Amino acid sequence: MNFFENFWDVLWWLFVFYAIVAFLYAVFMVIGDLFRDNELSGWWKAVWIVLLVFIPFLTVLAYMIARGKGMAERSMARARKSQQETDAYIRSVATESPTEEIAKAKALMDAGTISAEEFAQIKSKIVV
Repeated sequence: MNFFENFWDVLWWLFVFYAIVAFLYAVFMVIGDLFRDNELSGWWKAVWIVLLVFIPFLTVLAYMIARGKGMAERSMARARKSQQETDAYIRSVATESPTEEIAKAKALMDAGTISAEEFAQIKSKIVV
């Protein structure tokens, strides 16, 4: 065998591998979307799953054509909700600004809760 025969065999193998991975990704996207869709009844979900088992390629193609827009909308809504939850969590655990922390330490020192040395320590840690 020469180099070019091996090259085309390898290229064909890579193409087939890519096609299988892409198809499996599409199948799992459809299955995930089916279970996330609250508007679709359980019977229709079961029909789609049965069709996916028996005629997978045509079912994935039909699902993408028939329900692709809704699939994209549900995906965007899920991403927005996830982003909002992440932002809310970050806001809840974020530290205060250095100015606010120094003001609180100053109020504690004025109240006599901490000494001037402790206030200086807190201030030096915050300013660094």
